[in-house]
Amino acid sequence: MIQDILDNPVVILGCGNILFGDDGFGPKVIEYLEAHFSLPENVLAQDMGTGLRDFLFDLLLSPVKPKRIFILDTINQPRRKAGELFEVDLGQFLPGKSGGSSGHQFPSLHQLRELGALTGVELRILVVQAKEIPETIKPGLSPEVQEAVPKACHWLAAEIGTGIS
Repeated sequence: MIQDILDNPVVILGCGNILFGDDGFGPKVIEYLEAHFSLPENVLAQDMGTGLRDFLFDLLLSPVKPKRIFILDTINQPRRKAGELFEVDLGQFLPGKSGGSSGHQFPSLHQLRELGALTGVELRILVVQAKEIPETIKPGLSPEVQEAVPKACHWLAAEIGTGIS
């Protein structure tokens, strides 16, 4: 899997655990993208589950890297509306500030910013505001987050450009 990712100039990574409600947003976007969109040969979409941190560490050590990486994940910020999509600006975090991390070993925003600076890889992060991430196993997205899945795919299509339809 890692070699497949490294061999593509554009990579879309869905992060999260489908067993814990809205945390499964990233994998559901990948599933929807593969079912409803036609990806160019040079674009790879991959469900990373909860293993993004390990992959990014491998990427840092690899001599071959993608040019662009899009990361899709869930976030929980108190002033946001459930299902709201927004891009995380890695530049807004000062050195030494972590920016937080999630329960599925998502790297801190500071780590991601540093990774982009060290490798030259363009990193873009699209997140959705969760309605609920349960403490116990409860598969399935909330209606608000489910509605955001196709919107995230259309955002990706616009950002990547021609070739996705």
